[in-house]
Amino acid sequence: MGRTRDMLRSGAWLTRQRIRLVAVALLVASVAGLLYLAVTSHGLIDLQGQPLGTDFSNVYAAGTYVLDGNAEAPFDTVRQHAREQRIFGEAAPFYGWHYPPFFLFVAAALALMPYGVALVFWQAVTLGLYLLAIRAILHASFRGAPTDPAASGMTSPWLLLALAFPAVLINIGHGQNGFLTAALLGAALVQLDRRPLVAGMLFGLLAYKPQFGLMIPLALAASGRWRSFAAAAATVALLAVATTIAFGPHVWQAFLDSTRFTRLVALEQGNTGWYKIQSIFAWARMWGGSIPLAYALQGAVTVALGGALIWLWRGTASYPLKAAALCLAAILATPYSFDYDMMALAPAIAFVAADGLARGFGAWEKTALAALWLTPLVARSVAHATLIPIGVLAMLAVFILLLRRSTVQLAAPVAFPGAFLLK
Repeated sequence: MGRTRDMLRSGAWLTRQRIRLVAVALLVASVAGLLYLAVTSHGLIDLQGQPLGTDFSNVYAAGTYVLDGNAEAPFDTVRQHAREQRIFGEAAPFYGWHYPPFFLFVAAALALMPYGVALVFWQAVTLGLYLLAIRAILHASFRGAPTDPAASGMTSPWLLLALAFPAVLINIGHGQNGFLTAALLGAALVQLDRRPLVAGMLFGLLAYKPQFGLMIPLALAASGRWRSFAAAAATVALLAVATTIAFGPHVWQAFLDSTRFTRLVALEQGNTGWYKIQSIFAWARMWGGSIPLAYALQGAVTVALGGALIWLWRGTASYPLKAAALCLAAILATPYSFDYDMMALAPAIAFVAADGLARGFGAWEKTALAALWLTPLVARSVAHATLIPIGVLAMLAVFILLLRRSTVQLAAPVAFPGAFLLK
């Protein structure tokens, strides 16, 4: 037991060969699973009677309403379900439209294509943006590093790790937008110091999923990045104006009315399943806590996260740690996040890995980082079977390790083993 603990503490078990083996195995299994899903489908319907891309069906259905000149209809649950049944058959399950009106522009553009083409196009384009963001993080972190990599158990080709990240499979299977969230968040953080206005615009575009933007203004304000703050606010304002001009002012009232259904049914009553939601709120509800208690616990954790983030971004910690902490806090601060939203962990992992490869890793950090990378693979199934919310626990653990790491002076190695990640 002592030897095992020492290996976990030091991360010595995490060899390059082991990383490759696990990543390749997961990637092959993911591709095989997606191919099986495709070849066994009947038209647009999979073996379980759900539309291919499941959640993407609500985006496509909403887009068809916009093309019909009825942008308010997706926010009406009855009408939205009727359109989904019209496209996918009378037995189609209901997938609600929970996005702000901004996202109707994207939905309408996708609805110009046949459903299957739109689904593949959406996933392919946003996957590409996600990969570009991860590459940008690593290039920014290792700019000027030597081309010959030093030996390190954490080094492995970045593309393999980015594609094999378990949240990638989950996101594709659900036809979700986690790739876009990860791309916007990662790219904004890469550009923040060099191009603050561009970074602010990218942060502003995240308003399509506003629940993940709560911590961003705190970080920007705490670090005095007011140009980015203003650019983000201006981007959201311009999106609101464009939306109002395109769809009319009544679309906002329709959206606000729809949030009651989202809050009551999807979140508070947990009709989607508590084990699917990766938040403190869902943890409390899954364990039998009342709605007020769940909100109180979520609120307390959110306040604590905000305070920790302000302290971190005002301090002298390395920038990759600040960026990674913001990614983690963005997910943990909201009561409404799913396992496919864990795509936002990818830029966090990339930033922490880059910092560790440049300055060395502390105790438990390699193991915690590997566990966080694997967490989306089992977060839903473990919570369903055991009521243990390992997704939330893993994110909290790494966030705490980041705070500890920010207070420890680590000696920077002479070489940059992370250069191997760029090959």
